[in-house]
Amino acid sequence: MDKTKILFVCLGNICRSPSAEAVMKALIKSENVTEAFELDSAGITAYHAGDPADERMQRHAIQRGYHLTSISRQVNSTSDFDYFDYIIGMDGQNISDLEGMAPTEESWQKISLMTDYCSNHQHDSVPDPYYGGATGFELVLDILEDACRGLLESIQNEKE
Repeated sequence: MDKTKILFVCLGNICRSPSAEAVMKALIKSENVTEAFELDSAGITAYHAGDPADERMQRHAIQRGYHLTSISRQVNSTSDFDYFDYIIGMDGQNISDLEGMAPTEESWQKISLMTDYCSNHQHDSVPDPYYGGATGFELVLDILEDACRGLLESIQNEKE
């Protein structure tokens, strides 16, 4: 069985996308479907390439049992669009940037917005918590927990 490959994307790959990767990783582990998925995260920019996730984001995630272990990297438009089945942006600007990077119509179809998978939160994006306080980091995790559940359900429904 081929793995479903998901790439989560935000601006710098130090807050939202590594958190989405960690939340999804925990969810698929709890559902005993880890072997069916391959997850990664990346940033639109390379500004934080090689860095671990933001320490504040890590602290908030750890309080919920998530471990942000990924190291920041930039989206690779030549290989990522070919390799991943789903490329999920955290906000509208990420989506616009990804659409501009997509090398083919087929790869453009892989792009979606994280909050499109939410069922309990009515946000049009996962807001960037970088310049805010603790409530921003908590909101990101709340939205991602909801969206990751919806994403998993959507993928499972497509496979049936």
